[in-house]
Amino acid sequence: MDSLWLAVTNLGRDEVFLVVLSLYTLLVSPRGGRDLGVAFALSYLVNTALKYGLNLPRPFTADPTLASEAARATAGGPGLPSGHSQMSATLWLGIAAQLRRPAFTAFAAVLVALVIASRLALHVHFPSDVLVGLGLGLGFAWLGAHGTFANWNAARWGLPALLLGLTALLPAETPREYSAGLGLLAGYWAARPDFTPPRDWAGRLSVAALGLALIFAVYLGLGAVLGGLGHSPLLRALRYAGVVLIALHGAPLLLRRWLPVRLETQGQTAHRATGQQAEG
Repeated sequence: MDSLWLAVTNLGRDEVFLVVLSLYTLLVSPRGGRDLGVAFALSYLVNTALKYGLNLPRPFTADPTLASEAARATAGGPGLPSGHSQMSATLWLGIAAQLRRPAFTAFAAVLVALVIASRLALHVHFPSDVLVGLGLGLGFAWLGAHGTFANWNAARWGLPALLLGLTALLPAETPREYSAGLGLLAGYWAARPDFTPPRDWAGRLSVAALGLALIFAVYLGLGAVLGGLGHSPLLRALRYAGVVLIALHGAPLLLRRWLPVRLETQGQTAHRATGQQAEG
C-alpha cells in the first residue's frame, strides 16, 4: 500500500508544481498563471518560515519505524505546517478559484484530499500539520484568484532585485526552500506575459510538448551549470527565477506561431509608437 501512497504524495513535488503552473499559464490563462505564481511563491515562503521557525517534530521523529525509509525521504525539514498539503491546496484550488468550473473544482478538491491523506497514511505528518497546511493553502488560493500584483514601472524589476539581493546575504547552510521561494517570487513578480493561448488541440499539444521540453532543459541545465559553481542561496534563487522567466517569456517567444501577442498588447505598443512620433 505504501507504493500507492508514495505515488500520490509525489504529486506534491516541486517539479510537478512547476509543470502544472507552466501548462496552466501557457495553455489556459497567462495573466492568471502569473498571479497564481506570485501567490504560490508567497505561500511557499510562509510555509518555509513557519516550518523552520516552529521546528516541530514529525510522527517518526521519536520512532523511525513508524514510516518507511522511502516515506521519510519525502519529508524534508520539520513537520508543521505540511508543505505538500499547503502547496497542493494553493495550486489546485487556486486554479479552481480562477476557472470557476464545478467539474474542475471537484477534481482539484479530490486531488488535494488524496495528497493530504497520503501524508497521514505514510506517517510523515500529524493531523494538525495537514490541517494547518490546508488552511493556509486555502488562503493563498484565494489570494491567487483575487489578489492584484501590479508590476509597472520600477516595481517590475526593483522588487525582484531586492529579493535576489536578500538571497546573497543568506548563509550557505540556510534551508534551500528559502532561496527557492525567493527565486520563484522574483521570477513571477517580474513576469508580464503578453501572449494568447492556443485555441486548437494541435497548438495546445505542440506548446505543451515543446514548452515543457524547453523549461526542463533550462531547469536541468541551470542546475548543472550553477551547481558546478557551488550551492549558494543566490545561485539557487537565480535558477528558479530564470526558469520562471523562460516559462513565461522565453517559451512564448520561441513558440510565437502558437502563442501570438495579445491584440491588447499590440494596440498598446502601436499607441505608444504613435505618441512618440507625434512628440517628434
